[in-house]
Amino acid sequence: MSEPLDVDTWLTTHDIGTVRIEGTNLDSALMGKIITAQKFRGAVQTGFGFADLAFGVDLGNIPHWGFAWPSWRGDMPDIFLRPDPATLVEWSPGHAAVIGDYYDRHGSPLPVCPRNLLRKVTNRLAEQGFTAKVAIEIEATVFEESIQEARAMGFKNLTPLGGKAGFAYHLPKDQQWHEYMTAVSSRLDELGIAWEAWNDEAAWGQVELNLAVTDPIQACDNWTRARQVMREVGFQLGRTVTFMAKWCDEYGQASHLNVSLARDGENAFYAPGGPSETMTHFIGGVMDSITAATSLALPWVTSYRRLNDLDGPPTTATWGISNKTTALRAVVGDPKQSRIEYRVPGADSNAYLVLAALLAAGGHGVGEQITPPAAFEGMAYCFPPGAAQRLPNTISKAFNALDNATTLRHLLGNELIDYWVGMRRWEWMRYHSDGGTPESDITDWEINRYFELV
Repeated sequence: MSEPLDVDTWLTTHDIGTVRIEGTNLDSALMGKIITAQKFRGAVQTGFGFADLAFGVDLGNIPHWGFAWPSWRGDMPDIFLRPDPATLVEWSPGHAAVIGDYYDRHGSPLPVCPRNLLRKVTNRLAEQGFTAKVAIEIEATVFEESIQEARAMGFKNLTPLGGKAGFAYHLPKDQQWHEYMTAVSSRLDELGIAWEAWNDEAAWGQVELNLAVTDPIQACDNWTRARQVMREVGFQLGRTVTFMAKWCDEYGQASHLNVSLARDGENAFYAPGGPSETMTHFIGGVMDSITAATSLALPWVTSYRRLNDLDGPPTTATWGISNKTTALRAVVGDPKQSRIEYRVPGADSNAYLVLAALLAAGGHGVGEQITPPAAFEGMAYCFPPGAAQRLPNTISKAFNALDNATTLRHLLGNELIDYWVGMRRWEWMRYHSDGGTPESDITDWEINRYFELV
């Protein structure tokens, strides 16, 4: 085990003058403050105060109403972001960045802090004798216009970087497209964020960035920072980036999670003939909760616009061997590659939160030796009603399923589930109060609310 970082020495050695403290809320928004190095030294152990509104307002900056608030929420008491010194990086000359976890005013982990939740789940796996390995895929769309131009245009009629020609993996893109992704990958290298590949994706201006395999917390920290890098490079090059799940009628955007478990350094998902017993039971646990987990994987009204048969995303609560049309894909037959891929999450989801639910459900399946349904064979699309269980296809169907989920409530905590469901109900109400309906095309309300902020 490596020695704990000497924060004071690190700041002095790197000649740091300011530190950006940061952490994600449930909506995956990166929250934080810029503070002096002196201030950081004085409060790195106790944490830095934030009004509870960091977790208490929607994307329109309006407080959530209509559900019971927990004890940490109400008259704007402080919650505290406690930095994790292991995440300190020199973001730019003289300026550092550090990721932290949220605690309440009594020093207890905030029940709705996604990073704290993921740590709790990984500790539970460790008690079962497992460590998890995770790789995250990031999809985003890049436009030729600057963010100022995009705002002035109401995020409409923008020009996809690289043009409208081509298809997934198309290499003959223009120089500006390659310039953007080269700048992103170079910046990741500078920050020590390991990545494996990037490529053109299916929709206009869409890119996919594959982050390297690591432990769950590190994987999500890298996801957080990679998204910030993609935005900052866009600002610097005069481009606009969105992680909105579906901004037009083209293909939507995902954030697939690839997961395996190891025991004693060996891949516990591998067996010569197919899924190991551990993988089988992990799949059983995930499938037992996959409908309820959809609300976490698809958090916004627009998230569900991805779920169209034959467009790529899964639409049914199914799993299969090497089957990319199912919600859960099992990759088997190789001791290094054996893993499961959760294909439901949108690009607008919170990786900490979704991964915590996935690992908790899978770990529960291993502990309880849950047998999954039979692996689905063939294309899991275009079935008549009742032929295959479909995933919830609206925000309200999804949060109702989660609200009634006994297992995920037990695994993730009632306070988190109740608060999340209350937030999603509020989002549903705001959408319909502005005139949206389930049958509407993508509305101005969605574009203005989600395009820049999710």
